[in-house]
Amino acid sequence: MFKGKTILITGGTGSFGNAVMERFLHTDIKEIRVFSRDEKKQDDLRKKYNNDKLKFYIGDVRDVVSVESAMRGVDFVFHAAALKQVPSCEFFPIEAVKTNILGTENVVQSAIRANVKKVICLSTDKAAYPINAMGISKAMMEKVFVAKSRNVDKDQTLICGTRYGNVMASRGSVIPLFIEKIKNNEPLTVTDPNMTRYLMSLEEAVELVIHAFKHAETGDIMVQKSPASTVGDLAQALLELFEAKNEIKIIGTRHGEKQAETLLTREEYAQAEDMGNYYRVPADSRDLNYSNYFEDGSKEITEAFEYNSDNTYLLSVEEIKEKLLSLDLVKNELNNHKNKA
Repeated sequence: MFKGKTILITGGTGSFGNAVMERFLHTDIKEIRVFSRDEKKQDDLRKKYNNDKLKFYIGDVRDVVSVESAMRGVDFVFHAAALKQVPSCEFFPIEAVKTNILGTENVVQSAIRANVKKVICLSTDKAAYPINAMGISKAMMEKVFVAKSRNVDKDQTLICGTRYGNVMASRGSVIPLFIEKIKNNEPLTVTDPNMTRYLMSLEEAVELVIHAFKHAETGDIMVQKSPASTVGDLAQALLELFEAKNEIKIIGTRHGEKQAETLLTREEYAQAEDMGNYYRVPADSRDLNYSNYFEDGSKEITEAFEYNSDNTYLLSVEEIKEKLLSLDLVKNELNNHKNKA
């Protein structure tokens, strides 16, 4: 479906954008447009890949004019641009609104005007039952693209989304932080060892997006079933891999953090379609006829349960180690560690 096509990746210099480039660069795709505001990272990628299929666009999703310039002639859009760090969004929530909510409006509206065939918006488990500014802004981002999907012909522009948990070794994630502390012989700071988080590789995140492109209906949110681990077991697994004896220091839960993350709320689970390795959450197709909200209910929601990182499959320390060893970052750091030893 991507042969001879042009794709646009917003936030294309981030971890996900790099993974998409690796996935498509040596296929028969026509062009990959990398859209971001980071000229240094764009220049690094330009030199690293040196490939005519890659085109770079400086811009910001907050600026609709720059988005529209990059959108012309595009077939598919991966909308990955976002403010993702929980602490920074807590301190600057309006910035999260501008990028995650209004930026999504700009991207989706520009895609509709440019007759883009499909738009997929990347969301996060923090959008389900959100308790922090980042999660709330991503939850609103989902509402924006679902609402847009209702008001455009799906044969013109199909709009859908994905929601996934922690991507292992992505920028700002805990695994690179723990490795750095192991290398410097510093204590591993753990908020709560019993806190659980989904574990997903970047490759799995890309495959979820590909699955959504192939199977999602307009307005859908696609979720991949993922295993999880406790934060304490993740720290222990890294210590054992590096044969390190660093102290594990418990610092307590930070502002905006949950004990467990949720990929499907109870309400979504009641409506979700089980697709084997994935869940498909269809858009609420009700209109503004208020009787649908006040008179017609559903017993399914009462009987459903949420899908979260506590009730998914919990990995053992050995299974976490096996998953970590699939990451290039961990393999490279282990090789360096052994060579120094």
